[in-house]
Amino acid sequence: MTSAAAAAPKRKLVVVAGVVAVALIGLNLRAGITSAASLFHDLQAVLGYGPVVASILPTIPLLCFAFAGLATPWLVRKTGVEKAILVSLTLLAAGLLVRGIPTTGVLLAGTVLAMSGLAVCNVAMPVFIREHYAAKTPMMTGLYTFTMSAGATIAASVSVPLAGQLGSPSLGLAAWGLLGVAALLGFVPMVLHTHRRKSRKDAERVSMWPLLRTRHGLLITAVFTFQGFLAYGVMSWFAYLLTSRGLGATESGLQFGLMQILSVFAGMVLLAFGSRPGMLRPAFYLASSSTLAGIVAMLLLPVSWAAVPAVLTGFGLGIFPLVLMVISRSGRSTAETTALSTVAQSLGYLIAAAGPFGVGLLHSASGGWTLPLGLLIVASLALMASCHLMTAKGVLPQAGPKTVK
Repeated sequence: MTSAAAAAPKRKLVVVAGVVAVALIGLNLRAGITSAASLFHDLQAVLGYGPVVASILPTIPLLCFAFAGLATPWLVRKTGVEKAILVSLTLLAAGLLVRGIPTTGVLLAGTVLAMSGLAVCNVAMPVFIREHYAAKTPMMTGLYTFTMSAGATIAASVSVPLAGQLGSPSLGLAAWGLLGVAALLGFVPMVLHTHRRKSRKDAERVSMWPLLRTRHGLLITAVFTFQGFLAYGVMSWFAYLLTSRGLGATESGLQFGLMQILSVFAGMVLLAFGSRPGMLRPAFYLASSSTLAGIVAMLLLPVSWAAVPAVLTGFGLGIFPLVLMVISRSGRSTAETTALSTVAQSLGYLIAAAGPFGVGLLHSASGGWTLPLGLLIVASLALMASCHLMTAKGVLPQAGPKTVK
């Protein structure tokens, strides 16, 4: 048996290990957020913190995504993308586990620690996919985003009854740290494999800020920013909007769930469509125009037709994995992809935090939904324009295919 033939089963095991690791990481990337959101009321009742802390807690994830993510290029450059992800998973698991200690200070500190780990992972995962699965970017991005949505949905649904079974909302939060530990252990084989065979040739430094002066860097950042602004603005207020217009709370929740579930499958469809030659621009048109149509439907249609904006907007939210695929495929080197991912996500999440705030502020000031939805319509038009410009010929520098060996 030749050495190449003998190495083939080992290569397959590494590929399988990588796929399992990506799935486990995806399950973690939003579970720590949605589990906490489900338990905020119970946590406040038990721990007794006031409205200031109650307002700070939901904003910590986006702020960490914006600021902690900036450390990712330095960490990747010093350790390699695999070890950077390992560090991020360690922070995530530790932060989630310590939230089991029922004090307000530990809850805040654990949330910052866990969300900082998530921030690094958010930025590093497109780089990891580019580095190891460039020829399978749509498939791996689809797996990553599908499991991310599944983890978020499961955590939101299970956290309250789980906390009831454990007798404490703090323990209900900490239980999700075990999922973080599973991802950490599942990723160790990839780290060991790359540590044995990979040289440090990719330790070049590419600054992220100059990328904002390039057309592709600016447009990728703009697309990520506008889709995040819309996603958080819509998801934060959609159910409330329906309820305020007279729809029952249960029905509003069902329509919100329809939008969320559809966004998962829409992402898979858009990835399959957009990964075909010449179809990236139509895929972005389809997603961004669907978001625009959904928001216009919220503005014009009666509340009894709530399923229409839920379906349209849900399909539009499927743009997120499409943007991640573009980031993974862009960049002439791992360092440039890391810089692109960092600047797009850090600035994108920072500005996206203004989405739900702006919608709520305009609703409070005007007493209606015309101005808030008008803001989202403007953001939708900006997203469409950015997608059009980003997908123009020659804008996106393509990464060469590379697979795990």
